[in-house]
Amino acid sequence: MSHSPFNTLSRFYPPAQPEALFYSLPALAAAEIGNIARLPVSLRIVLESLLRHCDGHRVTERNIRELAQWQPRAPRSEEIPFVVARVVLQDFTGVPLLCDLAAMRHAAQASGHDARSIEPLVPVDLVVDHSVQVDYYGTPQALEQNMRREFARNHERYQFMKWGMQAFNTFRVVPPGVGIVHQVNLEHLFAGVRRQESAGGSLCFPDTLVGTDSHTTMINAVGVVGWGVGGIEAEAAMLGQPVYFLTPDVVGVELVGRLREGVTATDLVLTVTELLRRQKVVGTFVEYFGEG
Repeated sequence: MSHSPFNTLSRFYPPAQPEALFYSLPALAAAEIGNIARLPVSLRIVLESLLRHCDGHRVTERNIRELAQWQPRAPRSEEIPFVVARVVLQDFTGVPLLCDLAAMRHAAQASGHDARSIEPLVPVDLVVDHSVQVDYYGTPQALEQNMRREFARNHERYQFMKWGMQAFNTFRVVPPGVGIVHQVNLEHLFAGVRRQESAGGSLCFPDTLVGTDSHTTMINAVGVVGWGVGGIEAEAAMLGQPVYFLTPDVVGVELVGRLREGVTATDLVLTVTELLRRQKVVGTFVEYFGEG
């Protein structure tokens, strides 16, 4: 990464690791672009993405200035071009997107171009879970029997996904039996800080994503900005295009005290959800803070 909007590209030295690069929000604040320290955490993560992908086309300096100068009660009329770090797919939407990539490779080859030039520009993980059927249950052998039946029933489908893993450097498949997509995302795919090698060195940046599952927002619990989208939006993100969304309002929920004995975390979540719905909190970022 050679570009450095507002001179924000900085270096640091991780313990026992080589020198690395990152885009510094304090450096942006030093350039007097906005009161960065007062921005909600979620917007700071989005702002870092804008800095990192600022190329004058997909993301411009105007986009950076607008978000850096975000105000809590201002009218919302501008869209943010958010380029995510990765994409998570479930199999019902993921397999058709792999078909699209295969069709693009075929078209490229047919027109005399190198088929390998068609490649997702961000890492893509396809988790096979939505289509899996349960034929056996209630015995210690049930999982093994179901997996054997699943691979036999959908042999061609798994051959195609295996081809995808071999054909594309940035495409991985999580096979059936590992878990549900949003749980796999949380437990196996999540990385708080991601690293990418470039001509300028090793670049570190926050994990962000979109996923084709409505429960993708579970990843927010570990500080990752991400949400669910449709297949077309996910495909655009795979090919390096921004996910556009209206500059959001941000609602803060302060948690204080402790839960009484017998009250579970689920009770708390349902109560807070009810309160937010009552206040018609929709299309909004929600951040939780406080001693609770």
